[in-house]
Amino acid sequence: MAEAVRTTCAYCGVGCGISATVTAEREVRIEGDPDHPANRGKLCSKGTHLGETVGLEGRLLHPMIGKKRASWDKALDLVAKRFKETIARHGPGSVAFYVSGQLLTEDYYVANKLMKGFIGTANIDTNSRLCMSSAVAGHMRAFGEDIVPATYDDLEAADLIVLVGSNTAWCHPIVYQRIRARCEAGAKLVVIDPRRTETAEEADLHLAIRPGSDVALMNGLLQHCREAGIVDEAYLAAHVAVPDDFWNELGGGNDLWSVARTCDVSATDLRRFFDLFAAHPRTVTMFSQGINQATAGTDQVNAILNLHLATGRIGKPGAAPFSITGQPNAMGGREVGGLATTLAAHMDFAPENRARVQRFWAAPTIAEKPGLKAVDMFRAIGEGRIKAVWVMATNPAVSMPDANRVRAALADCPFVVVSDVIEHTDTGAFAHVRLPAAAWGEKDGTVTNSDRMVSRQRALFPLPGEAMPDWWIIKEVARRMGWKTAFSYDRPADIWREHCRLSIYENEGDRLFALPGAAQGGNTAYDDMAPFRWGGAHPFADGRFSTEDGRARLVAVVQKDLPEPLAKWPLTLNTGRYRDQWHSMTRTGFAPKLARHREEPLVEVHPDDGARLGLSDGGLARVDTPQGDSIFRVAFHAGQRRGEAFVPIHWTDRTSSGGRTGLLSRPLVDPVSGQPGFKRTPASIAALATKWRGFLLLAHELDTHPKCLWATRVAVPSGALWELAGNGDITSVEALLPRGERIEAQDAARGTRRIAVVAGGRLAAALFVTESGELPPRDWLIAQLSAPEIAPTLLAGRAPGAQVDRGTIICVCFDIGLKTIAAAIREQALADVTAIGAAIGAGTNCGSCRPALARILAEETSDAA
Repeated sequence: MAEAVRTTCAYCGVGCGISATVTAEREVRIEGDPDHPANRGKLCSKGTHLGETVGLEGRLLHPMIGKKRASWDKALDLVAKRFKETIARHGPGSVAFYVSGQLLTEDYYVANKLMKGFIGTANIDTNSRLCMSSAVAGHMRAFGEDIVPATYDDLEAADLIVLVGSNTAWCHPIVYQRIRARCEAGAKLVVIDPRRTETAEEADLHLAIRPGSDVALMNGLLQHCREAGIVDEAYLAAHVAVPDDFWNELGGGNDLWSVARTCDVSATDLRRFFDLFAAHPRTVTMFSQGINQATAGTDQVNAILNLHLATGRIGKPGAAPFSITGQPNAMGGREVGGLATTLAAHMDFAPENRARVQRFWAAPTIAEKPGLKAVDMFRAIGEGRIKAVWVMATNPAVSMPDANRVRAALADCPFVVVSDVIEHTDTGAFAHVRLPAAAWGEKDGTVTNSDRMVSRQRALFPLPGEAMPDWWIIKEVARRMGWKTAFSYDRPADIWREHCRLSIYENEGDRLFALPGAAQGGNTAYDDMAPFRWGGAHPFADGRFSTEDGRARLVAVVQKDLPEPLAKWPLTLNTGRYRDQWHSMTRTGFAPKLARHREEPLVEVHPDDGARLGLSDGGLARVDTPQGDSIFRVAFHAGQRRGEAFVPIHWTDRTSSGGRTGLLSRPLVDPVSGQPGFKRTPASIAALATKWRGFLLLAHELDTHPKCLWATRVAVPSGALWELAGNGDITSVEALLPRGERIEAQDAARGTRRIAVVAGGRLAAALFVTESGELPPRDWLIAQLSAPEIAPTLLAGRAPGAQVDRGTIICVCFDIGLKTIAAAIREQALADVTAIGAAIGAGTNCGSCRPALARILAEETSDAA
């Protein structure tokens, strides 16, 4: 039996430790690492099923120039040559890197060093710009440095936990488990979110505020604290700089009734929130994308930081503002300077910092000023100012706002390089050169999570095909551009030690970010590195901040006017994540169990809006914005505020004909951070009628999606399922069926047609369509893809005899359906969520389904009564 390898999860910023045991070629058993401080052995559904995503399906395994396979030497020489020529003709500012929080710290460091210190421009930005750059900007305005002044352990010490703009139960399930455990011990939970999410359902108080009114809410709370005598005047006097007119500006329009009106919540609920905050000095305020992804995101962050600074709720156990990040190494990227707005090692572009970093790197030049942020970068590509771009480990043709314009920019760019693990992506379609990068399970390096914990990602498998680590690819291009000595790394440990030395180079305590001990370790120490946190548990415990005078800053922020809906665009569109999917699904899209919770991209609307707009629950609708349009399946959700809609971010051209959220969002950004405002896009929605609907089940993958109005891929064991709908005939879909023996049945009255294809004694494909009849559940048919023989009831879509219908999958970790859960509650008289877990296991692993279990329990109890 192979020895377990301690590594770190590939997904969110919680940074969970994993114990991974390789069981066969490209197979691994995944368990939580009980000794890792972030998760203590727990894993969410995505982490639990990482083993389903380590196969080589869809992998890019060889360098490609155009559509032809090339050698590494030829591909790298071409990249270096084209970048050198572009710089020579048009200057350093004509090239750019767009990188990712999926990179390891070592990858990030080499990319940043090459661009800022040797090419000599700061045109390197990251997809982390899209998720947490407003938090960075807010930290720097308030603290003088990008420091998260909290740890997960603060949750255990808090008496009040406030979640702002975060569906934590879905997006950070392991953190949410720690929150629930603390609440069960007596802490209070307040959730501030326009949607009544699963997180909100278990809160002591949910404030469904109007999108974009967070500054008014926090300013109103701060005004209440001042009137109630809760402002810590002694702390302010000793440790915080307060602008002369700060309190006068705060006082206007921030009374309880005005704030309630601005936020569109009841004054009673608002007063309850204010009273809870006043009564619990040990408060942790956790905030995420609902705060950051806004055109006033930085002000919203500073409104939260103001509140904690003014009440002295910082630098103490259980009292802190806490930005929780979305990507596994968003923090590591911030530390090395992966954002266009920072230089390196938490240094900005001040002359002394530029000189220091250039001296340390022995660089021929150094970037003079901040580079282009993500939205501006792709605008510059479209305008021809940037003529060569290298995209690493991300998919901007999907994730950027106004993605149609991003695609047009990439299509017109003279030279596009894409490093990725996946062969076919929406962005890769525009690449002149594609470079095969190492994936999770093959990489070796470090990541930093949301509470500054540095952990190792370790390789489990040998590199497949010709794939190579990102750091190796970047340093090989750098060497070919003429900088051999500066990029003479042999292993990630070499890069790590250099990164650590830079963090302490001429750093006399001016910057809290410092890795002194780690800079001294050898290769063995790097290999054996245990998780550690830089900055200590409470970086500001001594009341000293990273500003010239050592004092934090209150930043005066004012609530911006929120425009009323436009006649043509009457809805406000919000975007976000699903529980079991990750970004553009290039990894999770291969895991059948992760597809069960939300199989298709849904547009969620309040039932009243659905009725008013003529939508049908489960029907199709086209969502339009000034930027573009896309089709979604409609889901009525009473937790939506009226006049608003929610769509997920995950689907791409590779996985659906619709669900393309990136086409819809505006390219408007926060003026300070440059982060796009994904959460408040004017939109309209209209129902789409279809002639037929159906599904296509295949034992093989398609190169592209079926050509019909609606086609969405669902990962299933041993093949792929496509949910379909259309208005034309099904000839083009039928043409996708493979060769083999056909079994067919038709019902002209219902417009129903069923076709099964058998090849080699096994089911190869099935196509079921209908105009007015019912379609069978998919589970039994999916199982037939791996069945040893053909069932006689194949075209019936079910096995002979009575069937057990599990219902919609609720607990993905253990594959438990709604009807199974409801039956257990009824038959065993289960009284609480813990009893459900003890009886059938649901909710006992990652816990992200516990709010749903509580809802089902309440519904069953109500029905019984």
